[in-house]
Amino acid sequence: MQKIRYRLVFNRKNRLNKQGCALVQVEAKLNQRNIYLSTNLYLRPEFWDKDTSQVVNHPQSVDLNAMLFEYLLHLQGIELTLWKRGIQPTLALLRDAVHKKVPVSISFPTFARSAISQSDKRDSTKENLMTTVSQLEQFRPGLDFADLTYTFLKDFECWLREQGKGINTVAKHMRQLRTLINEAINDGYMPADSYPFRKFKIKQEKPQKPFLTPDELRKLENLVVHDQKIRHVLDAFLFCCYTGLRYSDFRSLNNTNLIQINRSPWLCVDMLKTNITVRLPLAFLFNGKAMQILNSYPNMDIFSSIPVNSDTNKILSEIAQHAKIRKHFTFHTARHTCATLLVHQGVAITTVQKILGHTSVKTTQIYSEVMSDTIIKDLKSVNRKLKV
Repeated sequence: MQKIRYRLVFNRKNRLNKQGCALVQVEAKLNQRNIYLSTNLYLRPEFWDKDTSQVVNHPQSVDLNAMLFEYLLHLQGIELTLWKRGIQPTLALLRDAVHKKVPVSISFPTFARSAISQSDKRDSTKENLMTTVSQLEQFRPGLDFADLTYTFLKDFECWLREQGKGINTVAKHMRQLRTLINEAINDGYMPADSYPFRKFKIKQEKPQKPFLTPDELRKLENLVVHDQKIRHVLDAFLFCCYTGLRYSDFRSLNNTNLIQINRSPWLCVDMLKTNITVRLPLAFLFNGKAMQILNSYPNMDIFSSIPVNSDTNKILSEIAQHAKIRKHFTFHTARHTCATLLVHQGVAITTVQKILGHTSVKTTQIYSEVMSDTIIKDLKSVNRKLKV
């Protein structure tokens, strides 16, 4: 471990302000790198002795030199506190402690919340990370960086399971904790050699992708609904079964998203999650059923006034009961249903990838395994070709 070296520097830029003064700064140097910290003290050149790095010939020379000395002690105190915590002092940590007034004794949750709020991640990602931080605070109040060990990870994982969290939910929290710990290491709040995830394996199950079968989908299509609010939710759900849109993307739509290409209606959507632009030929997807739903809403107000996701899912539970579908499904099931049925109909997996807006075809390939009828359908197709 190396110590930071400090020295006072006057008029580093060799330029005086309008009052004929220049700034006194502290140069902090470590591993051939340096930063400059302001003392907020401006002096005329004749009041500074370069050889002794002191204020001279000034009416308050004694007080000003004492102030500069105390500031150097303050910086060394920050460095000493880091040493005591077993953390290699870095120029980044020193600068943060001075400029951002971040206390050196900051707890891990406090650091995490600050790092999350200042990041450029999506709001949904920030909310997920904040949820993990809340879980950490419940499990270990006042969590310190030094507490983040391999044993801590095992105990936290066990505690999450005791709270009734599923394996994949626990895995999600552990991945998000890993992200926050990496951030702490990158910012110098933790030494890299104390990385707790080096030997820790995050356990998870293969994710289930619930979907509606063609028969279940027909039950919803034929369901008679008189309540306008329930009808609206059902139509929105069916629309996404035919287009593969997420709830968030559906809510963001308006009439500007409907465009004409070769005199045919297309839906142009910028996916909020992946920032990928998807163009959907409504007349060709599921025999134009999505377009038929749109035509029943002359002002295209199907996209507006839909309840929040949790309320929408409650209404879908009621709809499932009325349609006598003994399967729990949510609004996101519509996306899985669209993908699964397209694969079942023989649409190329790369085409399904484009429709769903997946960044990787590996994500789309999951849907090729969930419907056994797809295998039977493909084998029958091969047999017919062999007989010809």
